[in-house]
Amino acid sequence: MTGSSPTPCLWQVSAAPNASSASSNPSDIRHTLSWTGDSTIGRDPRCQIVLDSLVHGGVSRQHVKVGPAPDAPGKWQVCDLGSANGTFVNGQPLKGCRTLAEGDRIMLGQNGPQFIFALEWAPASGPPSLPPPPQPYPVPPAAFATTDRPGSGLPDYGLASNNPGSNNPGSYPPGNAPGADVTLSQLFPIMSTGRDLRRKAYLVPGILTVCFVVLMFVSVGNAGLFNLVLASYIAGAAYFFVYQLCGKAKPWWLLVGTGFTTIVLLVSPVLDLFIFVFRGILPGNVPEGDSSSNFITVLVQMFFGAGLMEELLKAVPVLIVMMIGFKLRSPWRERIGVWEPLDGILLGTASAVGFTLLETLGQYVPNIVNDVTLQAGAGAGELAGLQLLIPRILGSIAGHMAYSGYLGYFIGLSVLKPKKRWQILGIGYVTASALHALWNSSGIISFLVLALVGVLSYAFLSAAILKARVLSPTRSQNFATRFTRLP
Repeated sequence: MTGSSPTPCLWQVSAAPNASSASSNPSDIRHTLSWTGDSTIGRDPRCQIVLDSLVHGGVSRQHVKVGPAPDAPGKWQVCDLGSANGTFVNGQPLKGCRTLAEGDRIMLGQNGPQFIFALEWAPASGPPSLPPPPQPYPVPPAAFATTDRPGSGLPDYGLASNNPGSNNPGSYPPGNAPGADVTLSQLFPIMSTGRDLRRKAYLVPGILTVCFVVLMFVSVGNAGLFNLVLASYIAGAAYFFVYQLCGKAKPWWLLVGTGFTTIVLLVSPVLDLFIFVFRGILPGNVPEGDSSSNFITVLVQMFFGAGLMEELLKAVPVLIVMMIGFKLRSPWRERIGVWEPLDGILLGTASAVGFTLLETLGQYVPNIVNDVTLQAGAGAGELAGLQLLIPRILGSIAGHMAYSGYLGYFIGLSVLKPKKRWQILGIGYVTASALHALWNSSGIISFLVLALVGVLSYAFLSAAILKARVLSPTRSQNFATRFTRLP
C-alpha cells in the first residue's frame, strides 16, 4: 500500500469472559479490509471475518458487512444484515447502513464482540490509541469497590470489604449488583423492548392464537364454524413453520391471496376442465370404492388423476403471480414476483393451504359426518369429522404443502436459470406429481408405508428449502439464519 491512500482495517477488541463491557484497548487481531468489496462478519465460514460459534453464539451467521460507501467516495460504511440481536455503533443501534469515521466502535449484539474501524497510512506497528468506549451502564454505587480484573483491563465489581452482610462475593455488572437502583424499564419491561417484542418474541403469532381461541369459544355449539376456525388455525400454524424455515419475507396479503385464488379455482368451472382432461382423456380416473385394483394400477391412475392434475392446479396461482411480477416496477416487482426458489416455495405452500382447507372442509369432513350420522347419530358424526380434520390439516406439511412447495422451488429456479426453464419445470412437475401419487396409493399397502412416504415428502420439501436458501440472491437478508445456539 502506498502512502497516497490509507489501509482500512478493523481491530478486534479483546474482552474478558462474562464481562459487561470490552477493554478500551484493541487486541492484536487486525483485519485488513478491501477497497474493492464488502467484508462480511459472522459465524458463517464463508464470511471474510469468521467468528467462533461456540464463543459468539449471539452473532448471526452473516451479521454485518463493512465496505466502501457507494454514495461517498473514499468513505466506508457498515450495514446490518438483518441480524437477530442487532448491531451498535458507538453504543447506538444501527438501522440499515451508516458511514464510518476513524475510531468508530462496532458491537455485534448486546455485549457481543467489538471492532474498531481505523485507517492506517503506514504499516501498523500496533493497535491504535483510541478513547474508551461509551459506558451504557451507570457508575456502580459506593457500596461496591472496583478492582482491576487481572489481564482484562476491566473493572471487577465485587463486594467491598465494608459490606459484611453479603454471602455472595462474586462480581456483578454495573447497575445489576444488589443494592443498585432499579430502573423504570426493569420494573416495566414492556416499556423498553420496542420492536424486538414483535420481531423476536413472536408477538403476532401469540395475538393470533388468542384471537382464534376466542373464536373457538364463540363457535362452540356450531360444528361447521368451529371446524373452520380450528382448521384455519392449524393450517396457519403449519404454514408459519414453513415460512420460518424459508426465511424470506413476503407480504402476508399476497400469501393469503394466493391460497384464496386456489380456492376460487376449485369452485369454478376450471376444476371441471381439469377433471375432463386428466380423468377423462388421460388415464386418471380412479373408481371410487374399488379395492380390487393392484398397487401399480392405482399408482398410475393417481399419477394422472391426482398428481398431475392437482399439482398443476395449485401451481396456477404461483404462475399468475410470477407473470404479474414481470410487469411491475421496483420495488413492487421484487416484493411480489417470483424471482428465486424461495419465492416459489412460499407461494406454492400458500396455494396448498387453500387447497387443503377446501378439500378437507368441503369434501372429506362433510362426507364422514354424513356417513357416521346415519349410523350413530349427529353427535358421533361431528366427533368423527373433528377427528378426521385434525390429522388431515396437520398432515398437509408432509402432503399438499410438500408437493406444491417442491414444485414451487422449480418454478423459482426456472426464473434464475431461464435457459433451462422447460427442463427444470418438467422435472419439478413430474417429481412433485410422483410424490403425490405415491402418497395416495401407498395406503393400500400399509399405514407404515404411508408414514414412510410422508416422511420422504417432507424430506424433499426441507431439502428444497435448504437449497433455495443457498441459491437465494438475498441470502444475506434471510431471517432463518438468525436462529442461533446461545452459549
